[in-house]
Amino acid sequence: MRAAVFRAAGRPLSIETVADPVPAADEVILAVAAAGICGSDLHFTQIDRPLPESGLVLGHEYAGTIVALGRDVGGGLKAGDRVTALPIFPCRACDACDAGLPALCPGGTFSGYAPDKTGGFAQFVAARGAMVQKLPAGVGFDEGALVEPLAVGHHAVARAGLRRGEAVLILGGGPIGAAVALFARAAGAAHVVVSEPFPARRERVAQAGATAVVDPAAEAVDAAFPRLAGKQPDVVFECVGLPGMLAQAVELAGIRARVVVAGVVMGEDRLVPLTALGKEVTILYSQAYTEQDFAAVIDAIARREVDPAPLHTATVGLDALPAMFESLRTASPQCKVLIDPAL
Repeated sequence: MRAAVFRAAGRPLSIETVADPVPAADEVILAVAAAGICGSDLHFTQIDRPLPESGLVLGHEYAGTIVALGRDVGGGLKAGDRVTALPIFPCRACDACDAGLPALCPGGTFSGYAPDKTGGFAQFVAARGAMVQKLPAGVGFDEGALVEPLAVGHHAVARAGLRRGEAVLILGGGPIGAAVALFARAAGAAHVVVSEPFPARRERVAQAGATAVVDPAAEAVDAAFPRLAGKQPDVVFECVGLPGMLAQAVELAGIRARVVVAGVVMGEDRLVPLTALGKEVTILYSQAYTEQDFAAVIDAIARREVDPAPLHTATVGLDALPAMFESLRTASPQCKVLIDPAL
């Protein structure tokens, strides 16, 4: 099959012919119809690390059609089913797995981050059968590939315990910030204010459900939010993932507010605990999603309770993927770029 291979930090992905994945007993093989580029992929490829000689095929946001099944796959799955999947291979024997939290499994693996778990930047991808979820009629493959990043936003909103009528501040209007805006509004937040310096992203999160947007380069967020919402934030979502953003989120939070960290900082960060202590701020971390998050997102799309269309800004084929991937390392008007291996 054709695939985009990551071979070293500082080198663009290369389009190569690699072996087709073969399903283990509990796996299915999908013909990839759409796969998304994630910020985690960009972060992963910036770090110099030992890699297998064969390189890695990234991509953990995908949807497609089942073309092969291992002998132990159940759940009523069959060849021809249109599906997406949690891109996780959990151990199924630890406390996290027992609690229904496969993304927190310490022995688990995500698609694309191990040599034996080829990701979705390819014509075919393997998924754990138990992690596969069917796409109902009316939910297309592009929407199916968006279920994974949308589930990250859904999980973050669930972690916040968001209550109807609350005022929400989202730091960062990228794919995850936009997904949080979608589900915060769906959960009944009265105010969803997004701070985002990039104009195209501000416009997009407004389409996704934000009640107001702020350019932090033009107006201080701590002054803008009470002007727009009439109060300090009840919940602050940190969706940027840069050092200093958690401290900023705590500073902006209201009395007894919750701060939910969905952004990924790869190194050390600094925080003044007294700032949080003085307001009794609760800091929560949100890692990925659960199977229930995936199911809830698929159902919300099928019922048209949320519209993910504003997040999808471009589709490219495999040949155009390396250049597009590199372009996303700097400020970009793109939100969620999908790959169609058939192009």
